[in-house]
Amino acid sequence: MLRPLIDQLTRGQSLAGEQVGAAISQLIDERVPADLKADFLIALTQKGETDEEIAAFARGLRDLSLQPSLDAATRGREILDVVGTGGDRLNTFNISTTVALVAAAAGVTVAKHGNRAVTSQSGSADVLEALGVKIDLTPEQAARWLREHHFVFFFAPRFHPAFKNIAPARKLCAERGQRTIFNFLGPLLNPARPTAQLVGVPQPQMCEPIGRVLQSLGVRRGMVVCGAVPESKLQSPKFSVADGGAWLDELSTLGESTIAEFYQEHGFNCSTLDPAAFPLQPATLEDLVGADAKANADIVWRLLLGEDLGPKRDAVLLNAAAALLVAGRARSLSDGWELAAEVIDCGAATRKLSELIEAGGT
Repeated sequence: MLRPLIDQLTRGQSLAGEQVGAAISQLIDERVPADLKADFLIALTQKGETDEEIAAFARGLRDLSLQPSLDAATRGREILDVVGTGGDRLNTFNISTTVALVAAAAGVTVAKHGNRAVTSQSGSADVLEALGVKIDLTPEQAARWLREHHFVFFFAPRFHPAFKNIAPARKLCAERGQRTIFNFLGPLLNPARPTAQLVGVPQPQMCEPIGRVLQSLGVRRGMVVCGAVPESKLQSPKFSVADGGAWLDELSTLGESTIAEFYQEHGFNCSTLDPAAFPLQPATLEDLVGADAKANADIVWRLLLGEDLGPKRDAVLLNAAAALLVAGRARSLSDGWELAAEVIDCGAATRKLSELIEAGGT
């Protein structure tokens, strides 16, 4: 069934919703050869995925995930996910994971969805595990954590078992130097179906399309961001420079950020953010770089303890400000910045992390 769909994509024709469903059934079928699946994924990428195709794939794949049974009180709260698509290859420390912990400490219910590292040394699963937070929870355990601790990590392989039959095809695509739709589907597949999301993407032109997809999937409050790193901030030979700079899948403290955001009460808006509006310290990309999971866990602890007051803290405060705004806990980015700083400085952030570590041992 994939061969005629490949031919259709090669002619530049998009897939209808029922064709996406048929393609998903083939992709998760272990009897279909991996090279044929790879040919399909590459044809879709080369044609260019439409917003409708991305949304259809997200719905179909999300329906195949294991679903946590959330009680009415939990479901009635704003549930936030803070996640990056990855792919910027700049090896910053785990900003989104740190922000998720700060948001939870500020009273937000956080359902963090993620995996181990693919394009960096330490993914969200890796650093949380190094911190001592239990990551491999069952759907029942995850629902309890969200109810009792207002934070849970949804480890993607645990909740998306069908993906094991797609992995060989994705590996073939990577070997051919081809990205696929799966490079940015991850943030759209949170099994808790969050109502609020802060999503980072590695290219500014992706902000609006991914924002539109989030909105179509039923997210009530969303922000998709991409931050610039000017060439002047790339002061290390380890960073390659393309088109005069690079891009972070986070809000940038080093350059202008592109933002696409929507809120139930205000509709969709695209804008840019100048970091000069915030009390930032001088920094380069080197100041935001992380390492392996253990080193990044040490960075997270020092930030949450308030021991690291340098540029890494600025990056956390700026992105936490956005997370708190999206979750409805702050009225503006400035308010969110101040609240995030207060949560760290009063010890609430370390208390939340300690609570989560202790919960994993019971």
